[in-house]
Amino acid sequence: MCFLDIAKSRYTTKKYDPNGEIADKTIEELKEILRLSPSSINSQPWKFTFISDAKTRSELSKVSYHNEEKINEASHIVVFSVIENVEDFENWNLSHLPERAFSYYNRMVKPKGEAGIKSWFSCQVYLSLGFFLSACASMGIDSTPMEGIETGEYDRILQQEGYKTLFAVAIGYRDKEDVNQPSITPKFRLDRENVIRTI
Repeated sequence: MCFLDIAKSRYTTKKYDPNGEIADKTIEELKEILRLSPSSINSQPWKFTFISDAKTRSELSKVSYHNEEKINEASHIVVFSVIENVEDFENWNLSHLPERAFSYYNRMVKPKGEAGIKSWFSCQVYLSLGFFLSACASMGIDSTPMEGIETGEYDRILQQEGYKTLFAVAIGYRDKEDVNQPSITPKFRLDRENVIRTI
């Protein structure tokens, strides 16, 4: 299947088959795909937590608003977290990068101050989200990106240290009756002329 066909068929899954478990080998591939995600200057200010444990998912579901059912029924939950401390990033991540990356950070990012730097960190994690969702779709795995979660509670439950939860993604296989799939509810996007410019 070409990528355009994948883009047409991919959708945000609302209901999962609770018996649709993703094979361990596939999960390992997804972990490696996330590790290889692109980021500006190869900064990688992230951590990804894969959760299959039913007890942990149940705890997380209770602090996930309207996403509770998805979290309990999906095969896995992947939590995307961003590095919390700017100094930790500068001492660890930057130390692994070439001089040109270090120079770019000091000229273009650091002058923005702590809030600007942390915003830049978060943008990198969102880049990995797009990469991950595309990878899942190409592998026939359904997904649900979720910002509607209590991130502080996620940090507490997962005992995060040095990283803060930004969002999570449920992954698994759709329930055949999921009404959000394009074969039942056609996908809506703005017309091309409203979002694409050609100069």
